[in-house]
Amino acid sequence: MSAISAESILEEFYGYGAPKENYLVGGEYERIILRPNGMSVGYEESFGIRWFLLEFAKRWDWKPKMEGNKIIALTKDGASITLEPGGQFELSGAPHKSLLALQKEFETNRTCLNTLCTQSGLHTVTVGLTPYAKIENISWMPKGRYVIMREYLPQRGKLAHYMMKGTASVQCNYDFSNEADCARKVALCSGIAPLTTAMYANSPLYLGRPTGKMSYRGHIWTHTDPDRTGFPPGLRDDFSYERWVNYLLDVPMMFIQRDHWIHARGRSFRDFINHGIDGHFPTKDDWELHMTSVFPEVRIKRTIEVRGADCVSHELALAFCALFSGLLYSDTAMDKALALKELFCTHHDIAQRFSIACTHGLEGELGGKKLSSWAEELVDIAVSGLEEWQPESVSLLNPLIKQVQTGESPARTMLRNWKQNPNPEGLIPTISY
Repeated sequence: MSAISAESILEEFYGYGAPKENYLVGGEYERIILRPNGMSVGYEESFGIRWFLLEFAKRWDWKPKMEGNKIIALTKDGASITLEPGGQFELSGAPHKSLLALQKEFETNRTCLNTLCTQSGLHTVTVGLTPYAKIENISWMPKGRYVIMREYLPQRGKLAHYMMKGTASVQCNYDFSNEADCARKVALCSGIAPLTTAMYANSPLYLGRPTGKMSYRGHIWTHTDPDRTGFPPGLRDDFSYERWVNYLLDVPMMFIQRDHWIHARGRSFRDFINHGIDGHFPTKDDWELHMTSVFPEVRIKRTIEVRGADCVSHELALAFCALFSGLLYSDTAMDKALALKELFCTHHDIAQRFSIACTHGLEGELGGKKLSSWAEELVDIAVSGLEEWQPESVSLLNPLIKQVQTGESPARTMLRNWKQNPNPEGLIPTISY
């Protein structure tokens, strides 16, 4: 018999939540390491991804995490450094009481990465999609779950390998008090996801040519796996713990882990509970692992993970974390943002809004108004919320304020730089970390 049940999973969600005075914020930042010619960096080579991990462990006392005889991740002080399938280098920061502490963590990590890049002659770039390397030529990282994902996901979406090996994003995690508070925050984050996608659109190039999208990363996600991406049922105004848990119980599984990785072949977690897989029945660890294998624009675990931003400059990444802190951690600001969201969502359906954002960025229009105008209103609300929650952090929003005022997404600047010098040696220094 299973060690957990659908009922116990739902009951655990009702135990989540934190008092408002104890709210924390944690950032996640994926970056891509490239050669000067724009090509990717493999795992085993002299200055490869393995070397970066080992140097973090040796120089800055990060603790290695192994899979077999391969180092695949690092941990330190509540934070982790992990690898995406194509070697994207991700900092999953510790939860912080203040945005200024999060800023310090990001900046320390940035200094370390730049030190290693200087020594190796490589570049860490802040873009939503690798701009020159062919996806097929990017090597896979040696993680067992990726072996299964690389087989399973292309059956569900034609751009799945692009997502896995070529994309990078900024994400941030936020607390909620109870189910009602979680529902309000999920409704807001899901509703404005197309707008924040436009604000952070930064993936206009692939193979050294324009893609026709300001956020090709966002477009890629719409062709990855409809079962586990986008805006699944219950993730909008009708959110409840029960709807979310039922979605997770029924979404097709990719894998389970015992002493090796086992292909679940699309069976649901509910079926896993009732019938097992290869004689194995689920544990709490299986459930925790399963929750990491769904990738909607907003993901709910013990915190709310907001996921809809291309990787951008260090300053804009910090502003992303500050933006949602201002919107979610002030009741007054959240009320205003929800009202704005209601107006925003009256125009087209969610798929159309998202397509406009990915294609045109802030230059797109919705309801006869530029997305940049919608964004200015949203940022103004975030400023007021941050002034209430952590006034000492309001300046972190300044780079985003300036970006939105241009009426353009970061992708537009990248395209201008590319037109001036389309060669990797010309563009990459302009997008380096």
